[in-house]
Amino acid sequence: MATSLTRRTFLGAAGPGAAAAVATSTMAASAAESEAAIKIVAVGCSPRKGKTTAQALMICMEAAKAVDPDRIEVELIELAEREIPGGPAAGIPLKPGQQDDFPEVAAKLVARNVAGILVGTPVYFGSMTYLCKAFLDRCIALRMRQFALADKVAGVVAVGGVRNGGQELTIQGVQAALLCQEVLLVGDGRPTCHWGATVWNDGKDDVSQDEFGVATLENLGRRVAQVALARHGVKT
Repeated sequence: MATSLTRRTFLGAAGPGAAAAVATSTMAASAAESEAAIKIVAVGCSPRKGKTTAQALMICMEAAKAVDPDRIEVELIELAEREIPGGPAAGIPLKPGQQDDFPEVAAKLVARNVAGILVGTPVYFGSMTYLCKAFLDRCIALRMRQFALADKVAGVVAVGGVRNGGQELTIQGVQAALLCQEVLLVGDGRPTCHWGATVWNDGKDDVSQDEFGVATLENLGRRVAQVALARHGVKT
């Protein structure tokens, strides 16, 4: 006859000593996790390497790390000069010899110590870049892998060619895809506190003069870090 053995009945059958051992082990694991460093990974989806999207993400990551420099690590991954074919997301196999850098990027995102993810993209005609769309489409593999990105904290950065150039539309498009992954979406924190970081490229490949945009970057980075730390039991 099959027997149903729940955690409670197991602990009761095993005795108070076993229950105490499990409780102590759980507390030790929780304490170790709260003391461990967490990582925030930024994915730059501009086809232009090292330009304004990368600059914006660096500002965002600096603000995130400043929340707790001893516990927070950051890393920037730029998709520029990488090959992210979109076909496999639709079940279309790679061509013989075709390069595919998505598995390498995915492996970094699903790492256990990664608690936060930033996605940054330029605005192309009121939407994300083709690289960003291909990347998000390919993340279907992570959804099928028991929602491998679930409960990681995520925020979005959009860089437009003008102050009101579709940044919010672009952010919402990226967020819609991320919601399908069960991530915990946050926007830029107080005092700007909207959907994410909205940045303006002044035409000189420099976002640093956009005071409002930089404020949203810093607030987003700080918010992602604070929520990620809170999920790991660290008060900020």
